[in-house]
Amino acid sequence: MVLLLAIMFVAVSAIALVLWLPRGIGAALNRVRRVGPYAASATANALHRRLLVADLHCDALLWRREVLHRGRWGHADLPRLVAGNVAIQVFASVTRVPVQAYRMERVPDRWDVITPLVLLQGWPVATWTSPRARALHAAARMDAAVRESDGQLVLLRNREELERFLARRAVDTACCGALLSIEGMHALEHSLDNIRVFFDAGFRMMGLMHFHDNEIGGSAHGAASEGLTPFGREAIHLMERTGIIIDLAHAAPRLIDDVLECAARPVVVSHTGFQAICPGPRNLSDAHLRHIAEKGGLVGVGFWPQAVGGTDVAAIARAIRHAVHVAGVPHVALGSDFDGAVRMPFDASGMPLITEALLGEGFSESEIAAVMGGNLVRFLKETLPAAA
Repeated sequence: MVLLLAIMFVAVSAIALVLWLPRGIGAALNRVRRVGPYAASATANALHRRLLVADLHCDALLWRREVLHRGRWGHADLPRLVAGNVAIQVFASVTRVPVQAYRMERVPDRWDVITPLVLLQGWPVATWTSPRARALHAAARMDAAVRESDGQLVLLRNREELERFLARRAVDTACCGALLSIEGMHALEHSLDNIRVFFDAGFRMMGLMHFHDNEIGGSAHGAASEGLTPFGREAIHLMERTGIIIDLAHAAPRLIDDVLECAARPVVVSHTGFQAICPGPRNLSDAHLRHIAEKGGLVGVGFWPQAVGGTDVAAIARAIRHAVHVAGVPHVALGSDFDGAVRMPFDASGMPLITEALLGEGFSESEIAAVMGGNLVRFLKETLPAAA
């Protein structure tokens, strides 16, 4: 009897650990420095409610948390996005992260930490070993959330869907548009045919790199950090023909140069910082900032300390000021990295604090409207494909 009770105790403890561990990991990695509600000034709140707010990067689909329900941890979900007046959110699919990614430089592609997270969270068997399957699983989760949202969450795949959503959003701010992205083209798994597979699954933005080099080219964190490979050039041309936006976040400097030289369409850097403010392997130089702007591109300013050189909202505003000074107002956007295993000053409901900080930084209302979302909306109108 004692042995049976001991076995039952161990079994129950193991089950409890499996159920708790993914939540515990996610909560520990995606903290905020101050829990809401967040209070901005009356002037900032009034302006913020008139804005179309849009953000270029969120990793909420990685975690065991429902996008439609307000979470007790993490940064972004539909209720908090609506509370923060976020009209459009780009949701990324994270498919592989080497165990030594914490080093940030010369990271070898060994021992993927997403695999145990996938297993603990009970994802389908196909996702246990396949980055491609993980991306498609993220798309399926988004499709399910859209279906279950009663129209509050809208997937944006083409210009016509965007225009319909914007017309609705003008009279109904209790809805949010979602755009799907992939973080790292190792998800191609050596086949260019998967570009079309991902497009058909709803992805409209693809980051070439994440924390390790891949067959496209070099990561800013990678062991070699090289430029664009022949396979990568083929992928760039096919992505552009298919109607997919190229994202250069996490790309090595040589890769950025090569892509800007060969790409025919404007690119984005969805979430980044700047070398002039905070030196680091993945932060953009001023030369790259200018070159991306010259090609009509868009740069999303991150919210985490290693991007902006500080832990508060004022640091984000100063980083935006620097980007605007170098690249010009039309080429600067928000790229939070919500739920990206980083500690934030606030969650998505606190977005009015950025509007307040930009007012304090001396930006005009029209400049704030552009950076807070107007530039990304314009970019999507220009770069999303037409409806089939």
